[in-house]
Amino acid sequence: MTVMAERTSQMSVEEFETIASAAPETVTLEFVNGRIGVKKVTDGDHNTIVAWLARRCMRTRSDLDLYQGQGLRVEAYREGRAKPDAVLTPEAHFAGAGEWADPDGTLMVVEVTSYDSDTDRRDRHEKPAAYGQAGIPVYLLIDRDSCTITVHSAPDRKVGGYRTLHTAKFGETVSVPDPIGIEIDTEILKSYVR
Repeated sequence: MTVMAERTSQMSVEEFETIASAAPETVTLEFVNGRIGVKKVTDGDHNTIVAWLARRCMRTRSDLDLYQGQGLRVEAYREGRAKPDAVLTPEAHFAGAGEWADPDGTLMVVEVTSYDSDTDRRDRHEKPAAYGQAGIPVYLLIDRDSCTITVHSAPDRKVGGYRTLHTAKFGETVSVPDPIGIEIDTEILKSYVR
């Protein structure tokens, strides 16, 4: 049996929020799994993918909003802070919320991989664990490295992560389950990778 050592947090959540509030606009800071992380500034293809997804979601579900840059309190007891590339919620859900909102009511979070050394750890391992533990129904990972889109659903609040994963190659149609309930043709995503 392998015993995992418990990770000691680098700092308190309050200390992280103080640092994050003073960070320049050229970086995005997150605090996941007790560790501060820096997200690379997005590129034009990354932003185009998020805009493309927003159009798809709004066309099918005009009752929803797709937020960009909204921070969420994630992980057990909300001790983590993540800024997904996009957050899908009912219309006006985050009105009046601060920089780090409670994830309750969030329907889906979206991450688009960046071409940096932390993307594997951050987007493929730590983020799904944190989002699942927060009870967010769907995590959509648009992976530009592998040219795939993975739909994580059925969150596991106890251990984190998701019980159901479906991965499709760019070009296939992807079904995003309830509470979103839409299908997305991903052919165009082939144009937005290096």
